[in-house]
Amino acid sequence: MTDDRNPPPAEDREIDHALIRRCQAGDEEAFADLVHRHERRAWRVARQMVPSDEDAQDLAQEAFLRVFRSLDRFDFKHDFTTWLYRIVTNLCIDHLRKRRPAISTAAVGDEDEGELDLADGRDLLPSDRLESEETAAEVRACLDALAPHFQSVLVLRELEGLPCTEIAEIVGATHVTVRWRLHRGRKLFQEEWERRRRIAEAGVATKRGIPSNDP
Repeated sequence: MTDDRNPPPAEDREIDHALIRRCQAGDEEAFADLVHRHERRAWRVARQMVPSDEDAQDLAQEAFLRVFRSLDRFDFKHDFTTWLYRIVTNLCIDHLRKRRPAISTAAVGDEDEGELDLADGRDLLPSDRLESEETAAEVRACLDALAPHFQSVLVLRELEGLPCTEIAEIVGATHVTVRWRLHRGRKLFQEEWERRRRIAEAGVATKRGIPSNDP
């Protein structure tokens, strides 16, 4: 499966760049417009990586504060969204590392296996919402069990749909490193998902008085 997906529309890039130029000229309203265009996206990325709405909101706000302080150094060769993703992701990684020690792995490889089916809770039918919310909670719990550098690439690839080339620019790694993190992260995610399923099934069996086959 290819990693290449459609880039942001050229018109969006032009709008963002025009707003940034107005900001650099001292137009406060332009910065408010820039925030309005991207605040929901910044919050969504943060929320997929941190455990609460409040943490996500705080980190998204901090990201825009950093954007504001650094707008004079913005490189117009890049999309604003790529820069924003990088700031949000780095803030989330720092936040997660303060909460728990990082997990390291020794495996090496650059394969990019099939994508995970991660629920994001958007465009749901009313009858599907409860089941989807439960699945989303399980997905988030599995993501929370991973080291931050695996979390970030999985969120950006699987939930935000970004190509590996852009993710590499966001996280400051090579394309090969991003592909390895995806490959390893997907395996760790699947192992955690299956582990939680086994525990849940064992719990159900115990309640029904059915002997468990697990040791």
